[in-house]
Amino acid sequence: MDSLVNLIPLIVLLPLVGFLINGFVGLIVPSYRNQKGLIGSLATLAVFLPFIFAVLIFLNFDGSSEAVTYKLFTWIQAGSFSADFAYRIDQLSLMMVLVVTGVGALIHMYSIGYMHDDEGYWKYFAYLNLFIFAMLNLVMADNLLLLFLGWEGVGLCSYLLIGFWYGDMNKAIAAQKAFLYNRVGDFAFLLAMFLVFKAVGSLNYDVIFANLDAFPDHYVFWIGLLVLIGATGKSAQIPLFVWLPDAMAGPTAVSALIHAATMVTSGIYLITRLSPMYVMSPELMLIVAVVGALTAIIAASIAITQYDIKKVLAYSTVSQLGFMFLALGSGGFIAAMFHVMTHAFFKACLFLGSGSVIHAMHHVEHKLHDDGKDAHFNPQDMRFMGGLRKHMPSTYKTFLIATIAIAGIPPLAGFFSKDEILVMTFNASTVMYGPVYIGLWAIAALTAFMTAFYMFRLTFSTFHGEFRLPKLIKGAEDSEKYLHESPSSMTIPLWTLAGLSIVGGFIGIPNFVVATFTGTYADVNLLHNWLGIIAADYELVLSKPVEWALLLGSVAIAAFGVFLAHLMYNVGNLEASDAKVEAKTGAFYPIWKEKYRLDEIYEGSVVEPTVRFSDKFLAVFDMRVIDGIVNAVAAIVRLLGSLLRYIQTGLVQSYAFALVFGVILVIYLLIFS
Repeated sequence: MDSLVNLIPLIVLLPLVGFLINGFVGLIVPSYRNQKGLIGSLATLAVFLPFIFAVLIFLNFDGSSEAVTYKLFTWIQAGSFSADFAYRIDQLSLMMVLVVTGVGALIHMYSIGYMHDDEGYWKYFAYLNLFIFAMLNLVMADNLLLLFLGWEGVGLCSYLLIGFWYGDMNKAIAAQKAFLYNRVGDFAFLLAMFLVFKAVGSLNYDVIFANLDAFPDHYVFWIGLLVLIGATGKSAQIPLFVWLPDAMAGPTAVSALIHAATMVTSGIYLITRLSPMYVMSPELMLIVAVVGALTAIIAASIAITQYDIKKVLAYSTVSQLGFMFLALGSGGFIAAMFHVMTHAFFKACLFLGSGSVIHAMHHVEHKLHDDGKDAHFNPQDMRFMGGLRKHMPSTYKTFLIATIAIAGIPPLAGFFSKDEILVMTFNASTVMYGPVYIGLWAIAALTAFMTAFYMFRLTFSTFHGEFRLPKLIKGAEDSEKYLHESPSSMTIPLWTLAGLSIVGGFIGIPNFVVATFTGTYADVNLLHNWLGIIAADYELVLSKPVEWALLLGSVAIAAFGVFLAHLMYNVGNLEASDAKVEAKTGAFYPIWKEKYRLDEIYEGSVVEPTVRFSDKFLAVFDMRVIDGIVNAVAAIVRLLGSLLRYIQTGLVQSYAFALVFGVILVIYLLIFS
């Protein structure tokens, strides 16, 4: 391991080098922007090499290894306070580095084909590399201050990438919305850091964890609550999740990067990193669990009503993040990180698969326009799709695999991680707040059913049945002939992620499953063995029959959701099937379709009152008080100037008289003082 320590700074710095080369050379040398093969390859290599380095470190790092810290330099030294630019490699950070760089490299590779015709190609890859650099700073930081630098960095990069096509005002507004909502959470996180420093005089992890006893009880609660608010901003939980669906305005590969493996998981990572502090407050744990459960079911219910293929996946992401927060609040920190990993695989596959579909639909639209047909349609609207599986076999198969995984069907990855979250939530009811956690488990089980239902609604409506565009758009009768599969630069990442969605869950097989079939309790849960010394999981106290009942119950719930979606949507008649769902759900469906009117509520309760207050009070205060003070100072200076100007006559005799008078005055003072 000692021989590999020098790889640690390279993991962080190589994406920065990629950003500097593509960004500044592309800015200064216009001809470089046309070297798209070089730009894409360089950006991808800048992320793939750190992944290789992380794998090498991983192979030499086991569950008993001590954390390794690599200090670059002292960043801040002020009295007794110091903060280093130091990176920490332990089980938790190394797992995140593998996910960020591994999935990130695949998304970079996918983007080579997806963004090939875009004029801002060089700038896009520069932003992607900068994003990876900021994310690696976040997960590898050895102290909260450096983590906060990466935290703000991913916020900036998400703003740049979501608003990448800023010429479209809607996309620019979506970027602004994401930036502002994240600032609310960031301010809370900053306050939490101030409280940590006040308590122990340091922001270093080792110092914080070594002095947990020094924190007053109320400090632990308020620090944890403020960190949670910060996490709800980055990881899109109530009340700050409404920015994430609008963030679909960016390129689809950006959606996969931000919403699958990187930025939105940073809140889960932060709470897991601070898990020794969270377990000190059962009330705080309950708040985290409630926030996660409510977010999960609210987002899942909205996803059922959406027609935009990316919006369905966006609300799905919010819902899955809610599952992770539920796990955190139930003491299942490792279960949450397990779902972070599996979710990165299947959700990145789903987003990139949707990008492949959109890519094909855009091609159809352009071909129709080239033929002189005025066929305008939204290439992301599922109502214009259907029957795509025969034209896009690789996209369909990988999308279907990822859908099965997220639905929780065994033995794919999502089954194991989601089942563990349900088990940990049920287990928490034996430790604290029993009835409440039973209720949260019921909400999670219902959300699991809804997840399977809306994801197969998406898959069946997009790929099964007949291609609906020719029947809906005049002039598009022969449009089906323009459908095609995406290039290999896009399908290879899809197959890679689909493969990981199949096998990724086997590192977390529950031990009781193996014990049932072998007759011995074999400690085969590799993830728990490896992460066990980092996260403070509550001890599992459920009996084997209860665990089996929960496992089989989760399978039955997911299977029922798939079966119901198959009955309603497999024929491809999307809107007619949605009408049946609306009839069955009654008054709930319009509420879901209107997204609980959360944007309107925030607009009416926060934005408009703030604007009115600014217009009536702050603007008046600015004009009359601030401007009044400035104008008064200017008037005084002008008055003094108007008085003093009379001694500036311009006559030499006057200046000579003043000089002689001054000399006489000085001599007088010297003699008679």
